[in-house]
Amino acid sequence: MFIPDGQVSLNAKIDRRGFCEGEDICINAKFENTCSRIVVPKAAIIAKHTYQANGRSKVFRQKLSSVRGNHIISGMCDAWQGKTIRVPKIKPSMLGCNIIRVEYALMIYVHIPGSEKLILELPLVIGTAGLGSRSNSVSSQEGSVSNMSQSWVSLRMPSQPPSYCDITKDCGLDQPLTPLLDDVDCDDSPIFMNAPSFQFPSPPAYTETEEEYNGNSRMLPVC
Repeated sequence: MFIPDGQVSLNAKIDRRGFCEGEDICINAKFENTCSRIVVPKAAIIAKHTYQANGRSKVFRQKLSSVRGNHIISGMCDAWQGKTIRVPKIKPSMLGCNIIRVEYALMIYVHIPGSEKLILELPLVIGTAGLGSRSNSVSSQEGSVSNMSQSWVSLRMPSQPPSYCDITKDCGLDQPLTPLLDDVDCDDSPIFMNAPSFQFPSPPAYTETEEEYNGNSRMLPVC
């Protein structure tokens, strides 16, 4: 920028355009002041929201975060080597919508007393971080399913049914009865739940006899 008593120059760059929340933007810049005024270099992240409807549009600009450098006196230069500014908690960029557009930019500028600012805007694309964590969660779920299937396979079914000796004849309830409904308006006793008593039949009696060999073998009846 040329001013009546000299000029102010600015040259800046960043390594990439895409960033996520919480990342640091490294700025490499060079400032030169040949005027008689003291200038101050600064940088800020700017959000630009554009709303379009019925052929009209409204634009809102907002400064989100900023950093500043040292004062530069007349005839001096200054350089930023990896000066960082952190991306705050903001919504991701929205560039593919015809109604609402959300854009971000890194504005590097020089404040000149009594004159307009020397501004350089570098566009930014803000994304979301979460694809790695999602893939990890999916893989963990797949691992848990495989482990569960292996655990079911490892279960062994009983080889034979239980014996008759394991069955008890009296299946009544040994614990005290529990009331299901208390009728406070009547003097009768509350309703109780009674489990019917089941009598399992005893195992059938049988005997086994050995075969008698009288020339020809024959089977004896089983009673």
